[in-house]
Parts: sequence; structure tokens; C-alpha cells
Amino acid sequence: MIPPNSSYPIAVEHALQLFNLTEHFSREVLMQRYDEARRIWHPPRYAGLTNNPGKYMEMYKKGEAKTKEIQAAYQLLLNYLLTQENSSAQACTLEQTPKHP
Repeated sequence: MIPPNSSYPIAVEHALQLFNLTEHFSREVLMQRYDEARRIWHPPRYAGLTNNPGKYMEMYKKGEAKTKEIQAAYQLLLNYLLTQENSSAQACTLEQTPKHP
């Protein structure tokens, strides 16, 4: 579980839900889910699902908003993943440091 005092707000939980991920995910899985979400919510494609010209712009704007949300969530999770990798690398380095008497 993500500690409540972490430098990332609760938005990480929302981002994980957006991509249907658990806390332990790889960069490859994140990229795959990101590409899938971008394809689904691409504004012209999403708006093109309707045959109603009056709803086209409404759906286009919804697709734009969702695309921005997806991009922000991807950046947040990528930064989260990099932070986790860096903290793991530092922990390994500290464990390998010889102790002086």
C-alpha cells in the first residue's frame, strides 16, 4: 500500500484505477495500458462513435478531457515508478556499504 505520507497525493490511487493497475506494475505494462487508453479516448475517434452531429462536439470535448487526464496519470505513475526504482537502488547501495568499526 502507498504510504499516506508519501510525496504523491491520493491521485496515485486514482491513476492506478484509471489504468486498472495494482501497486506493483512494470514500465512495460504501464505503457501498454497507456496506449490502450489513448486509443480508446482519442478525441476524433471517440466523437466519431456517434451518428448524431449535435453530440459530436460534446463527445469530442469529453475525449479531450479524458486524454488530458490519461496523460497526467501516466506522468504521475511514471514518476512514481522512477522514485520507487531509485529508492530501491539506494537501499541496495546502503546495504552493500562496508561498515567501519
